[in-house]
Formats: sequence, C-alpha cells, structure tokens
Amino acid sequence: MELAYYSDYAVRLVNTEQPERGTDSLTSVEAVRELFGPSQQAARRATDSDVTRLRTVRSRLRSVFEAADAGDEVLAVDLLNALMMEFPVSPQISGHEHRDDGGTSRSSRAESGGGRPDWHMHIADHAANATAGYTATACMGLAFHLTDLGVDRLGICQARPCRNVYLDTSTNRSRRYCSDRCATRANVAAYRARKRLESERSARTGRTAETTQDSTPATDR
Repeated sequence: MELAYYSDYAVRLVNTEQPERGTDSLTSVEAVRELFGPSQQAARRATDSDVTRLRTVRSRLRSVFEAADAGDEVLAVDLLNALMMEFPVSPQISGHEHRDDGGTSRSSRAESGGGRPDWHMHIADHAANATAGYTATACMGLAFHLTDLGVDRLGICQARPCRNVYLDTSTNRSRRYCSDRCATRANVAAYRARKRLESERSARTGRTAETTQDSTPATDR
C-alpha cells in the first residue's frame, strides 16, 4: 500500500468540523472509530479520551492546511514536522496479498496458488492509544503527499461557508473545491452575482439616460 494513501486520514479528521457553520461530528467514541474505517485494531482501543485528543490534533492539522493554502510552505512543513516528532510511526514491510505469475495482485494464496507475496510498505500499529496511532498514520501519509506533489496541493474549499480541506491530485493543479457539489454551488453563486451586477449596471445606465434627457433644453430636443 502506498504510504501517501494514508494522507486521506488527515483530510477525514479535519473535515469532521465545519468552523464557519459551527458543526462538529467528532463527539463520541463511535465517531472516532468511524474515522479508522472497518477492521482497524486501533479503532477498537478508542476511548472517550480520544475524542478530546483527536480534536486537538484536528486543530493542528487544519493549521497545516491553512498555512499551505496561504502559500507559507515553510510554516506548513514546520507544523507537520512538529506533529510527526510528537507522533512517530513504525513502518514495516507487509505482504498480505500475493501475486500470480503475471504480476497481478491477488487477495489470498488460494486465489494465486501460493504465488509470491505482494510486498509493500505498511504503517505498523504499535501506538499506545487510538489517537497516537491515527495521528502518526495521518501525518506520515500527508508528509508523503506533500513531498511528492508539493505543498500547494493542500487546499481549503473556496465555496463559502464550507472550509473543508482537500488534497489536489489534478494534473494542472487546478482544484479549488472539496467536492463537485461545492464547485457547482460556487459556480451558480458566481453566475447569479454576475447577472445581478449586469442588472444593476443596466438600471444605472437607464437612469443616467433619463436624467440626461430630462436636463436637455427643449430647444435642443
């Protein structure tokens, strides 16, 4: 599994809060476990304390995205490095899938007839608690994404009031919104704003023409 895959952990955590809407879905142990997804051993260790811990990490991760979005690459990297020093990872080589003779990855030995293991890097889960495990994974994934694609690929949705974060994987670095829904909403709002401005300009032009006509002497008409 590519380590950059884990960068989505950071996005999922940060987006549990909508600051400008005043909403927060990270309010219970169940919410913490949902962040990990299915079949995660660390999720089963989650307690009420992890809700508070992960909220603190969430704020710090959002600061990384905000610095990147503002163009301050050094600050974004410094903030992320501080988190990685506090929550180190334990990488290991894993081979729970297998390849057949043609190099195709299989999910089990039975399917591949006992082919070669599909070796790949994996982040081992030896953390003391759920928060430490989740944070280490999220930060390492984000670090790989950042160094591979660039700090400017960490973005914050421009469709107000949404402030969800996202990872830009577009070929031309053109992404500006966290989802198609927000992109559509922003485009509709921009279209309505243009039409409203055109209407106001047309109204002002009409009033100016009427004023000019009314002020023209009768002999000149």
